[in-house]
Amino acid sequence: APLTLPLRVAAPTPGPGTPAAPRAAPQADGLALALEPAGGAANFLAMVDNLQGDSGRGYYLEMLIGTPPQKLQILVDTGSSNFAVAGAPHSYIDSYFDAERSSTYRSKGFDVTVKYTQGSWTGFVGEDVVTIPKGFNSSFLVNIATIFESENFFLPGIKWNGILGLAYAALAKPSSSLETFFDSLVAQARIPNVFSMQMCGAGLPVAGSGTNGGSLVLGGIEPSLYKGDIWYTPIKEEWYYQIEILKLEIGGQSLNLDCREYNADKAIVDSGTTLLRLPQKVFNAVVEAVARTSLIPEFSDGFWTGSQLACWTNSETPWSYFPKISIYLRDENSSQSFRVTILPQLYIQPMMGAGLNYECYRFGISPSTNALVIGATVMEGFYVIFDRARKRVGFAASPCAEIAGAPVSEISGPFSTDDIASNCVPALPLNEPILWIVSYALMSVCGIILLTLIVLLLLPFRCRHLPRDPEVVNDESSLVRHRWK
Repeated sequence: APLTLPLRVAAPTPGPGTPAAPRAAPQADGLALALEPAGGAANFLAMVDNLQGDSGRGYYLEMLIGTPPQKLQILVDTGSSNFAVAGAPHSYIDSYFDAERSSTYRSKGFDVTVKYTQGSWTGFVGEDVVTIPKGFNSSFLVNIATIFESENFFLPGIKWNGILGLAYAALAKPSSSLETFFDSLVAQARIPNVFSMQMCGAGLPVAGSGTNGGSLVLGGIEPSLYKGDIWYTPIKEEWYYQIEILKLEIGGQSLNLDCREYNADKAIVDSGTTLLRLPQKVFNAVVEAVARTSLIPEFSDGFWTGSQLACWTNSETPWSYFPKISIYLRDENSSQSFRVTILPQLYIQPMMGAGLNYECYRFGISPSTNALVIGATVMEGFYVIFDRARKRVGFAASPCAEIAGAPVSEISGPFSTDDIASNCVPALPLNEPILWIVSYALMSVCGIILLTLIVLLLLPFRCRHLPRDPEVVNDESSLVRHRWK
């Protein structure tokens, strides 16, 4: 049996089904390949290898902000929509954006606060010019929040000092009327409403001393960053990149859960989340199946819950003990699906500096209270295309998802969905802000009617004006995400 240590983080065979014959990549409206620059404003090939980072602390992009330009490293986050940078010194970061030094900075006169499950930040909202050195030959005027107060946002060991939210405007704070960075870039650079991302940290130590590479292609797809076909799944709702999960398999065996369990209350693709996060019921089933399928008879509960590391001698790697995990996504043809498969090398993750004579690993899957989140644990196995122009997310095999020349991820299809419900997304996910507002409004109306009836019964000869409930509806819960924290 392996050794176990407390977790301290400073910062089998494929399933049944016949893969499809190779498909020609569709030419989407508004979609440009990286080899076909749009309008001369962008050099897509220069964007290859423009990211640094790792799955434990996120992947970040170099940007120049203001006049004269100030260089910052910006975390790429597809699970939020605000562009924000450190605007004051902080003990965990080495630089920040000094708005007073920029002659082109303009304040908008209001603050914004963004809250997460385990952290938050508050910043002044303004606008300034931004240059992305790798890929664009001009600057762009964008909205930017300069963070002057934060809690558990900038953490020890991080190498970035800002965050680039690439989700839809519906998630932008304080409101969707604040134009997002990518919307501004699409309009000013005249690039297609598409971006793609490759994260190259598969099998490498989490939170190590070095950094791994990656690519963020703003405006298209770079053919050298993927192999084989691109498989697309529809975006169900344009806020997060919400998609539809149909089935999970462990070692080729289905969990046999109602498909709505996988999408309760949403399933999203989020580069700002470290792990594969699963709703509690799904997580429990996955842990049971992995433990049953693995070749290790007894395993500490602390490993599955994330409180302990599992350690082996330096001469041994544990990956052969664990099964493959497959996630089935609905295809653009709704009667078909495709599956993305991660090998143990992606979810049994090596940790840096845990011991001298042994290597220690963490479980790269964790429970979630509010979403199924396809985070870096899965994304590091694929080239992921966020095709906003055609409302879909694409997955393709990534050449950098290899260890010792062997791929650690697979993608295949199509498979029939005859045995799966036609819609696996819950009809009323009350975590959506609009539905919360509607629900509170209906409850308020019922409450007012009830109070009115009580007053009329007790005081039939007097007329009173009942004040409205002053409580402001708080939709912050829809933005609560378990991140790399």
